[in-house]
Parts: sequence; structure tokens; C-alpha cells
Amino acid sequence: MARVLALLPATDFDPTEIAVPWQAVTAAGHTVVVATPDGSPGQADPRMLTGEGLGVWASILRADANGRAAYAALSAAPEFRSPARWADVRGDAYDALLLAGGHAPGMRVYLESALVQAHTAAFFVSGRPVAAICHGTLVAARTLDPATGRSVLHGRRTTGLLRTQELLAWAMTAAWLGNYYRTYTTPLQVEVTAALAAPDDFVPGPVPLRRDAPGDLAAGFVHVDGNYLSARWPGDAHRFGAALVERLRARIG
Repeated sequence: MARVLALLPATDFDPTEIAVPWQAVTAAGHTVVVATPDGSPGQADPRMLTGEGLGVWASILRADANGRAAYAALSAAPEFRSPARWADVRGDAYDALLLAGGHAPGMRVYLESALVQAHTAAFFVSGRPVAAICHGTLVAARTLDPATGRSVLHGRRTTGLLRTQELLAWAMTAAWLGNYYRTYTTPLQVEVTAALAAPDDFVPGPVPLRRDAPGDLAAGFVHVDGNYLSARWPGDAHRFGAALVERLRARIG
């Protein structure tokens, strides 16, 4: 069976975007190895788990029941409680790479890490599957192909967190949370699109009106470009996990 490497920051990653794909991959019999900056267990964005500080929008913006349950299971798993260190990872020992997202300030260490980008480049160069969701697509966009000096996404098509989603969540909460939903001044969709060969290579998908679920994958959206899979937000996570499992099946049989 396959071994999937999941790189995470120490704090503030989105619980749904790591836990739901982990659940899908492990349920299919594969192994996920989690790696954090220092080998300590990571801590998901607490606001996404509790809804605290989200005000009247908490029921809409926080992780839903499926996401919270998946994260509770992940939190008890040995691979989460005893992660590897980014620096100790041997990328060639894995069959696929999972890049989860999140928007809170602790994500910046991960999004700006030269080491994370080096691991990501190795997977793209080797042609092994890379699955990126939400701000995970920003990691891919910032990763340069050593042969061309361009983003590894240059010449590919991708989706990612939509500008409309990012700015709407910010507008709904900015009065008391400030720029909590603005990881960077430039929206993710704008930066990712700038790394692509053409603006139309960013694929927004259908309007994200509701979250998907184990029995409702059709509500989610995933774009597949060869061995690269991308999704937009926690509402795509179940379909994203299923797409990763299918890609692993295609790769290893």
C-alpha cells in the first residue's frame, strides 16, 4: 500500500483539510506520515474547532461536525501524536504528498518555508501525486521547478481558495477579528494565478454554496491535472480525500 507524506505547520492549520483526507487515505489501507517543523504534535486553528470569536457566523465558518469528528480521530492517531521533523523527512520514501491549508497567522511558517518547498519540488519533479487544498495550493505556487526556475504549477491548471471566499469571510468578521482571514494582503487566488502560464489556468469551479460530506461528494469540487490534485476549502475535503485515494489506486494498483 502507499505511504503519504503530510506536511503541517506547528499551529493554525485547518482541522478539516488535514483530517478528512487523512481519514479517507487510512480507511483505504494506506499510511499517512505527518511531519511538523520540530517533530512536536501540531495544533489546529482552535477557532475553526470551537467557533470562538466567530460571532453569529460561527455555525457557517467553523469546521462542521464531520470535520470535527475526523480531527478528533486524527488527534488520537500515533502518526499525529509522534510526527516526524521536516528536516528529517526522506521524500523519496513516500508515494504522494498532501498539502493541507489554513489561514491563521501560524500558517506563514509553513507557507514560506524553503524546506517545505524543496520537498514539494521533489514530488513534482518525480511525477508522484501531490494533493493540495486551500492554502496548500499556495505552497505549490511558490515552489520553483529547479530545471526552469518557474513555479511547478506553471503550465498546469489548479484551483484554490477563491478570492470571493477569502474576502467574504474577512468582511464578515473584520470588525472584531481584523485580518484573521487575510493571511496575506494579496488574496490567494491572485498570487496563485500569477504563478500560472495563463489566467484561465486557475479553475474556480462551481459556486461553493455548501460543504460536501461522506454521502454527498458531489457538493465538493476537485481539479485533477495529471498527478496534481487541488481543492478550494474545507467544503471540498471529502471529495478531495476520495480523489487522492483514487490517484493512489491508479499509481500503485
